[in-house]
Amino acid sequence: MTPVTTFSGKTVALFGLGGSGLATALALKAGGARVIACDDNPAKMAEANAKGIETADLREADWSEVTSFILSPGVPLTHPEPHWSAKLARQAGVEIIGDIELFCRERASIAPNAPFVAITGTNGKSTTTALVAHILREAGRDVQMGGNIGTAILSLEPPTESRIHVVECSSFQIDLAPSLAPTIGVHLNLSPDHIDRHGTMENYAAIKERLVAGAGLAVIGIDDPMSRAIAEACEAKGVNVARISVEPIGRKGVFADGETLVGITGSDAAPVANLSGIGSLRGAHNAQNAAAAVAIALALNVSPDEIRSGLHTFPGLPHRMEEVGRIGETLFINDSKATNADSTEKALKSFDDIFWILGGKAKEGGIEPLKSYFPKIRKAYLIGAASDDFAKTLGSDVPHVHCGTLDRAVEQAASDAAAMNGASVVLLSPACASYDQFSNYEVRGNHFRDLVRGLPGLEAKGA
Repeated sequence: MTPVTTFSGKTVALFGLGGSGLATALALKAGGARVIACDDNPAKMAEANAKGIETADLREADWSEVTSFILSPGVPLTHPEPHWSAKLARQAGVEIIGDIELFCRERASIAPNAPFVAITGTNGKSTTTALVAHILREAGRDVQMGGNIGTAILSLEPPTESRIHVVECSSFQIDLAPSLAPTIGVHLNLSPDHIDRHGTMENYAAIKERLVAGAGLAVIGIDDPMSRAIAEACEAKGVNVARISVEPIGRKGVFADGETLVGITGSDAAPVANLSGIGSLRGAHNAQNAAAAVAIALALNVSPDEIRSGLHTFPGLPHRMEEVGRIGETLFINDSKATNADSTEKALKSFDDIFWILGGKAKEGGIEPLKSYFPKIRKAYLIGAASDDFAKTLGSDVPHVHCGTLDRAVEQAASDAAAMNGASVVLLSPACASYDQFSNYEVRGNHFRDLVRGLPGLEAKGA
């Protein structure tokens, strides 16, 4: 835990007692703050009480005593409209911040030179965060990894000048962190997502830009127009920028030349590593992720040999292009983390002869942007609420079947793939949120993994 000592003796209100919210309340209390916590779920209030956290209905609280209001990143700050608790804080003139901001203030107070790597982007940020942490650990560094990737940032050990924090940041978290100024800030890419929470694409991009604009080194992907604009804007403001790309670049940074990662420093360009044969980093999207990881590692004085070793031993991220196993020449891939079309595109680019399982709670735009990949699909298996709409988009271009459930889809896809001569892939890449049938993408991916491992003849990954 990182006790938040910078709020010692102050009264802090908090809304949202999920995993990160409860961790935040405990960290504030450990640092000497008085915390008044609230949640719409009485069971979460009771859990907080059992852990010694004071709870109350914030609509009845005396806001004149409150110095800061901590909002869970999952709760609307601005769109589609501010949550009632955020409205109360604004009416009282109380600042609204989140757990990333608390960490930033604590770092500034106790270890301002502590290495802090903050990573964002519409897609790829979890893989990049996990890859960076893995490379650093393999190189013998003291690493703490968390944030949006799963472990709440205040559940991590406190910052020190010899400890590196590698933290994934969502747009919601950045929006609640006005003093965010990492040692290395990373922005990977931008595509439409969470517009319901930010109002416009321009607002979404501006929030992402804040993470790199305050960084000592800004590592910025330039493979989409809005991200290129962010790189140019940061450089114009005097920010130290390193560009990353899956195409050659002429300025400082790292780019992918096929499967070779090339680093540019000044006028010198030199190969750093090769991704050939690394199953956990297949595809152009992972080349961008790996380029970012290499740029970060080089900036933290990790040697090329240590970088190459870390890349080759990276196990990959669960539910993101995860190899579950093979039956004969059929490879089974768990890409449950692909909750929008842009993320699913990365998987479709990486394989041929695909038996595609998709569906769930659709995002804006559905699978229309994926039409150019339809020739790679042998057959599609539709599950969940989006089935009818997706069937219309697939039309006569892709043979498809309404399966309803993931269980039925795996059974049918495995049978059809087995009947095909030659190599093929059964790919769960839903291009949808999971909430119609599963509580989150992890539960969906775990269920897919269990179903596949129950198939006869499976050669499990690592077996």
